Amino acid sequence: MKLIFRKLIYICGMLLLISLISFLAIHAAPNSFFAAGELNPNITKESIEHLKAIYGLDKPLFEQYLHWVWALLHLDFGLSFASGKAVVDEIVSRLPITLTINLVSMFFVFFISLWLGIKAALKQQSLEDKAIKQLSLVSFAMPSFYLALLLILFLSLKLGWFPISGLQSIEPKDGIAKWIDQAWHLSLPIFVMVFGGIGGLTMYVRSLTLEILKSDYIFFAKARGIDDKTVRKKFIMPNLMPSIITILGLSLPGLIGGSVIIESIFSINGMGLLFYQSALSRDYPVIMGILIITAFLTLLGNVLADLILAKLNPYFKDKSL
Repeated sequence: MKLIFRKLIYICGMLLLISLISFLAIHAAPNSFFAAGELNPNITKESIEHLKAIYGLDKPLFEQYLHWVWALLHLDFGLSFASGKAVVDEIVSRLPITLTINLVSMFFVFFISLWLGIKAALKQQSLEDKAIKQLSLVSFAMPSFYLALLLILFLSLKLGWFPISGLQSIEPKDGIAKWIDQAWHLSLPIFVMVFGGIGGLTMYVRSLTLEILKSDYIFFAKARGIDDKTVRKKFIMPNLMPSIITILGLSLPGLIGGSVIIESIFSINGMGLLFYQSALSRDYPVIMGILIITAFLTLLGNVLADLILAKLNPYFKDKSL
């Protein structure tokens, strides 16, 4: 209980610091949302000043920050400059599709990376190991936007197997057909995210597995004639879990903003596209809302990983505080 309380204090302190740095950095950026209006001769200076007063931008910067933090404590992220809607409503309306894409992608990335990494380590220097290393190298080096464009060019435009963009076909569908249609539209985006994510993680798992295979308990297990399947299940996986749990914790913020490029290329109306459009238009409330949620997920992921590790290993000592 004491550890949880310390972690809550840590999250609150870090969120306050992150919010302050982000707030100052965003307002220090050149131009603003009202820059285009200031260049428009049909919009008077008084109208622009009136709009700034509505959004509280006419007040000193520190006062703006205090007002924003106070509203944030009441889960009020403000109003979007671009749409005029509440930022919470904007985020909630786009959150499900982004969560779906990233959760499915994360599942396949971890499953495939674990399988390939362990398989490569168990058959070190074999043809399979070399093939897995080459695949990981291509995955790690391939830019996601380039792969996405190649797939659209060949599989969508040339062969017509997959749709170019969007979440559903022009003709609306109902029931199971609707879900199948959405899965068909999301196939390429998810494949791009999975392929781009397995490279580094596969090599990391392979490296950890090779270190585990050098342990004495593995040597004695093999000396007793235990097969590779049992070694993988009883010895390798339990020792990989602490590192995998830590990586899973750090992957939580990717559930919100991990698909900015992919959603922009495939025109998927999710959180990634929202953040990209808000950054271009200098929509401060939306940007700050997404940044705070992402920061909170990052800190929460670290805390959950530490708590799970402490549960799995009673000798685990938290040195983050």
